[in-house]
Amino acid sequence: MARATLIGFSAVAMWALLALFTAASGKVPPFQLSALSFTVGTAIGGLAQLLSPAFRRREAVPPVVWLIGIGGLFGYHFLYFTALRNAPAVEASLIAYLWPLLIVLGSALMPGERLGWHHVAGALLGLLGTFLIVTKGGGLTLDGRYALGYAAAGGCALFWSGYSLLSRRFQAVPTGIVTWFCAATAILSALCHLALEETVWPAGAGEWLAVLGLGLLPVGAAFYAWDYGVKHGNIQVLGAASYAAPLLSTLILIAAGRAEPTINILAACLLITGGAALAAKNMLRRRKPAVPGDAAA
Repeated sequence: MARATLIGFSAVAMWALLALFTAASGKVPPFQLSALSFTVGTAIGGLAQLLSPAFRRREAVPPVVWLIGIGGLFGYHFLYFTALRNAPAVEASLIAYLWPLLIVLGSALMPGERLGWHHVAGALLGLLGTFLIVTKGGGLTLDGRYALGYAAAGGCALFWSGYSLLSRRFQAVPTGIVTWFCAATAILSALCHLALEETVWPAGAGEWLAVLGLGLLPVGAAFYAWDYGVKHGNIQVLGAASYAAPLLSTLILIAAGRAEPTINILAACLLITGGAALAAKNMLRRRKPAVPGDAAA
């Protein structure tokens, strides 16, 4: 379980590159960028199936799994883009980032899972740290004019947490199925682009490399790692640790010269790291080795 949890957390680390690569991709519209990057993500899965026998396992896949997978990947991105178009980015992002907390709380309903106080406390600390990053230490005001955007952002949180929790119920379905979820998301994103956006291609090698980077990592390999993690790892720890994504993203932007370090970021670092450690305390705490003769005593 620890290994699977670490694999799942690698997805969070890859998602931290999303903001940097998106900014570097230029003025490519969101749905077009989604279609391009998910096409690369599909190619990753296809290559893995060619090279790894385990990755190309063929098993009967219930129809509901297709609905969960395609709804999770495409539904989340469709609602996220809708939220950003109909509400201020700060409020929309913070509402959308309720999904880690929903995963932690929703895990209590999963068979064989036990929700502890430290899971909830760790997730809440992570949410508070995310609030500091997203709002830059300022206030948060919800305006009724942006109700549609807020609702779409809430849908993001529900779709991704639901996808993650429901995927765990189908542990026998191999991770290779994510290849086809990415393919369907690429096609649906392309259709949305043709219907809603004007085509703008990346300008120059740098922007094309950013698109490739998106498809290889945060919109590619990350989804395969997340699928394996939520199916076989500690889902409460993964949920709480997911709040590290906006923190890592901000630190990467600072390192790249696109953001400035502040006291709020330091505070967020302490809150999110502490929250993740608290949620994972049972995994981090080593069992006391048994002393020979104790059983007899």
